[in-house]
Amino acid sequence: MLTCVRSHSSVTHLMIGHRAALTICIALAAFIGSALQVSPARSEAPIAPTRRILLFHSFGQNFSPWNAIAAGFRHELIKQSPDRIEFHDASLASGRFERPEDQRPFIEYLRVLFAGRDFDLVVAMGAPAARFILQTRSELFPATSFLIAGANEGALRNSPRGANDTIVGADFDQALPLEAILQVLPDTTTIAVVHGSSPIEKFWVQNYREAVQRLTNRVTFEWLNALSLGDLLKRVTQLPPHSAVYFTTFHVDADGVPQDSDRVFDQLYKTANAPVFSFNDTKFGHGVVGGPMLSTQDLASRTAAVAVRLLNGEAAGSIKIPPVGLSAPIYDWRELRRWGISESNLPPGSTVEFREPTTWQRYRAEILAIMAALAILTILLVWSLYEHRRRGIAEAASRQLANDLARMNRFATAGELTASIAHEIRQPLAAIAAFGSASLNWINADEPDLDEARIAIEKVVKESHRAGDFIKGVRAMFNTEEDTRTQIDLNELIEQIVGIMAGSIKFNEVALELVLRKDVPLVMMGDPTQLQQVILNLVMNAVEAMRGSEMGLLHIETKVRAAAAVITVRDSGPSVDQKVVDKMFEPFFTTKTGGMGMGLAICRTIVEAHGGSLTATPSKPHGMEFVIVVPLHPGAARNAKGVVAVVPRRRAARKLSVPAR
Repeated sequence: MLTCVRSHSSVTHLMIGHRAALTICIALAAFIGSALQVSPARSEAPIAPTRRILLFHSFGQNFSPWNAIAAGFRHELIKQSPDRIEFHDASLASGRFERPEDQRPFIEYLRVLFAGRDFDLVVAMGAPAARFILQTRSELFPATSFLIAGANEGALRNSPRGANDTIVGADFDQALPLEAILQVLPDTTTIAVVHGSSPIEKFWVQNYREAVQRLTNRVTFEWLNALSLGDLLKRVTQLPPHSAVYFTTFHVDADGVPQDSDRVFDQLYKTANAPVFSFNDTKFGHGVVGGPMLSTQDLASRTAAVAVRLLNGEAAGSIKIPPVGLSAPIYDWRELRRWGISESNLPPGSTVEFREPTTWQRYRAEILAIMAALAILTILLVWSLYEHRRRGIAEAASRQLANDLARMNRFATAGELTASIAHEIRQPLAAIAAFGSASLNWINADEPDLDEARIAIEKVVKESHRAGDFIKGVRAMFNTEEDTRTQIDLNELIEQIVGIMAGSIKFNEVALELVLRKDVPLVMMGDPTQLQQVILNLVMNAVEAMRGSEMGLLHIETKVRAAAAVITVRDSGPSVDQKVVDKMFEPFFTTKTGGMGMGLAICRTIVEAHGGSLTATPSKPHGMEFVIVVPLHPGAARNAKGVVAVVPRRRAARKLSVPAR
């Protein structure tokens, strides 16, 4: 007969440690009291009594499902009991085999082993251990309270209990888990029932056969308890389609070879070609699909609660606990996916565990942060578009206002140039009248001289063209068209302005020094009217500044610097304070009597709108110098010196001097 007995004290060392610590604390308190000459009242808390519990296992401490019940019972009893618990263990190893004829040696061994040990409670884990204790307790534990855990009443019908015995059993309709299989897999045609061949397992095979009789018209049952482990594993790999495997326990195979039920289940799960179900929740999470199952934790908790009542003095026979039944259906989400089982087939009230969290559940914080960031970015984008639109409207309004002010400035300039314009037009008109009268005289002579008359008429035409060109230039300067960008030759533009201002320059007795770069033409894209206005304003301001001076000199120069044209307008007027220079481009700032203070501000705005700059610095020893820098035509090619060139002209700069009168 194979027997295995193990006894241990799990709390002894802990008790010794607590007592030693308490002794040290009392001695220290006494020493401090004597040192302070104080006699405090000393009270010592009563030490909780130690309760000795014997756990008697059916097959051993590591056999499922009783090992899970025993582990849960230990944990719950320590948690629920106010007393110290000292556990001892013993195992009925022969419970897996047919009962031997004589168990007397084993009984004597237990009597010797536990001699002198007064147990407060004996707990049997499973029906085999319970039957053995009930049959031998008069010899081993006649007066000790006896608690049976995890056994079925039917398995103990031949072992009557006494007044000092109670049970926390398990009982359920064995057909219910199988009906649940047919509900979640309605196409199932075959259920392979895996059972071992130990005495207790043979008892349950017979019970299962009787319980599932009502299901035989719906499904075919294959009872695999008559196979060795090797044949069983081979069979579950060859099950027909629409099959399921129902695993109960497997402690001994048909050849009488002891087996580890947990290890058998692991091999079965890896090789079976059908989903595996069970009534025992110890395999849930390790391959069982699920269903209504027996909760070992519930069974352990109830057993511990009854043990606490017994340790508190209640009579075992007076404690009647209803058996633990099947829990609400619970399923493994991973196995449902593996076998393609729809959750819509699950019984009402089912719980699905091990569900992989969705992307939202797994990254909820990150998604919320991203959504918040996107919301903020969207708000910023909408706000930017709104501000961009407002800016565009404001810029359009500003440009319109600038154009209106520029036109007003041009009209004011036209008024100031009235005398100069009238003088320039009067000259060609007088010449036209003179040459016209001469041509009439040549024609009306007694002997008409047609050659002289033709020459005079040609001069009339020439002077009329001259007047027309002048008027055209003035009209272009003061037209009201909006911003129109065309190619502009800056040298020609300056010559036109000098032509318009020639009368005013002579009238104010100002000498003109014109230095225009002709080796590389200065061509750019821009609005000729606006650029004429800028240069004209600068020239007019220079002439006005030199009005009444004895040696007035107006210097206008063009040159190339990198890819830009530089236009310099310098006068020899009076010196200007630097503070005035710093403010002269501000709107409404003026030093002129009756001036609007908008001329230079408009000039800078126009130049900057053309991508250039306008600066002013005091000239030495006196006067002012204005410098305009504007980009040249972007499509022009570069010569070897890096100077923008469009169409080469004469290779010399022209210097024109107009003497003062």
